[in-house]
Amino acid sequence: MILIDDVTLAYGSFVLLDKINFHISENDRIGLVGKNGAGKSTIMKLIMELQKPTSGHIDKPSHITIGYLPQIMEHHKGRSVLEETLSAFDEENAIAARIDDITRELGERSDYESEDYLSLVTELSDLNDTLNASHSEPPEVQARKTLVGLGFRENELGRLTETFSQGWNMRIELAKILLKRPQLLMLDEPTNHLDIESIGWLGQYLAARIGSLLLVSHDRKFLDTVTNRTIEIVLGRINDYKVPYSQYLVLRAERMAQQTAAYESQQRMIEKTEDFIARFRYKPTKSNQVQSRIKALEKLDRLEIDETDNATLTVHFPPAPRSGDVVYKASSLKVGYPQKVVFSGADIEIKRGEKVSLLGRNGEGKTTLMRVIMGELDPLEGESRIGHNVTIGYFAQNQEDVLDKNETVFSTLDRIAVGDIRTRLRDILAQFLFRGEDIDKRVSVLSGGERARLALAKLMLQSHNLLALDEPTNHMDIKSKDILKQALKAFDGTLVIVSHDRDFLDGLVDKFYEFKDGEVHEHLETIGEYLEARNLETIHELDRIGSSAPVSATNPSSAAKAANTQGSALTQAADKSKNWQQSREQSREQRRREQQIKRLEGEIEAIEAHMKDIERILSNPGPQDDVMELTRDYLESKRELDYKTDEWGSLL
Repeated sequence: MILIDDVTLAYGSFVLLDKINFHISENDRIGLVGKNGAGKSTIMKLIMELQKPTSGHIDKPSHITIGYLPQIMEHHKGRSVLEETLSAFDEENAIAARIDDITRELGERSDYESEDYLSLVTELSDLNDTLNASHSEPPEVQARKTLVGLGFRENELGRLTETFSQGWNMRIELAKILLKRPQLLMLDEPTNHLDIESIGWLGQYLAARIGSLLLVSHDRKFLDTVTNRTIEIVLGRINDYKVPYSQYLVLRAERMAQQTAAYESQQRMIEKTEDFIARFRYKPTKSNQVQSRIKALEKLDRLEIDETDNATLTVHFPPAPRSGDVVYKASSLKVGYPQKVVFSGADIEIKRGEKVSLLGRNGEGKTTLMRVIMGELDPLEGESRIGHNVTIGYFAQNQEDVLDKNETVFSTLDRIAVGDIRTRLRDILAQFLFRGEDIDKRVSVLSGGERARLALAKLMLQSHNLLALDEPTNHMDIKSKDILKQALKAFDGTLVIVSHDRDFLDGLVDKFYEFKDGEVHEHLETIGEYLEARNLETIHELDRIGSSAPVSATNPSSAAKAANTQGSALTQAADKSKNWQQSREQSREQRRREQQIKRLEGEIEAIEAHMKDIERILSNPGPQDDVMELTRDYLESKRELDYKTDEWGSLL
């Protein structure tokens, strides 16, 4: 289908892509991976002829249809969500109109044997074949299914597109591209503006889709679901693996190990040969052997190890100061704005050391709750209270609104740094991959990934015991996300995080709160179990939309068969959902108990360690030690230990 042949792209002396070659065939599902700035988006722009290569060329057939979703695009206004989505069928509507014109003309003519008449008959047949092969359901049914799958509600489809955010308008554009069913689908980070449920739906859709796919994504599970080939871009060159992302990681490690072993073996052989030549070069009895080995070295094809970009993000959060047992508590919380209540009746409790995720559809109140926690928004009703001695480090979802675009990278940190840490700002920025001239860049020219790294660097300047992170991984490459995840797991404070990346959340959070339909619910099951239940609900919703399609009068038996099949599927899904719900109710209390036991054991361990430190000081107090204060602290810790131990025992 498409051939990328010896393509080089350079900006002055900087070479972004260096003589890359690969071929996109029919039904290839390719994941483009690499660090931020490696050239993934650029390859898509080259294919779309939005940029021209410095050298080389790209061959693609003139008849190929391509659906391209860039990271940033213009959105249309003045139409409802459904009307704008149905514009994806404009070409088919034009074909249908042409069919009507030809049919009318043929009915008016009587020159049945003329070439012109036969030409119209042939065109009519071809157009009917094209229209019949394109879709099996009415356009409106397809549009509604796709929009609901991408997270819209039925009652939102009549709203004007300009009343939605940029992220929701991106979903409309994505729906239009999917409905056109192009031969090649090119998606540049489509999951950035999708919630966790919509990502699941899109993954299932793409996995079942017929056609080629070129995908840029930093979501490991999403890549594994929809791709069968991985092209890695590193230092301007590419490595092509015919496997999904997780298998690519294994093969890449094996390849690098084999290259290293072969290189080291050859180097040992060369060293021995050169040593032999040096020792016997001037001995007549060895002259033939020496000359033979010199020629062998000259002819030797020297092995090299592929260059790798080893620059990595370094994240180590400072130790968290001790806070109160309850870090945040909300009771009967009602939150919103004068024109809209976002959620109400919410009871939320986050304890010291817990790692909590906020999940749900975009617009349900996750970021709004973050604003309440930060004191940026007052609740309409109820109580919202930050715990004792809590200091918050906040990562906002939209860094464009938080970072000053006129500041440089260095001055962004220098403006808020105090004390001795100001002498280490360059080292801190280097840990976040800002080196050399990068620190003098203005914020306005930074990419999304660079802004995310700069915002994280700001969190390093002070010690916090509560990190409130709103979509911190949206523009991060996979390697950086893994590093951040490990740093958050090691963080000894409390974490509240909004993220739609299932792989990132798995193994990180202890519990999560679901925001849905104006309510907030606590969940103690795993992310996987939650998604299984939500997926069943989505299946029901999509099937209800499908059942609204007109029944064919020409083939009632097939319609009845389809209805029976659909009814059977719905029954099975309902049974599965009921069984799952019963199982969840049975295990919910057990999970809550296990979480409480785990939390108490950690707190008991911390109290005992604190008491041992006091005992050590009291056994040999120094002149600076306040014995009375230490004794009071010890007795209070002992009372707290007894209370925690009793609570722990009651749960066993």
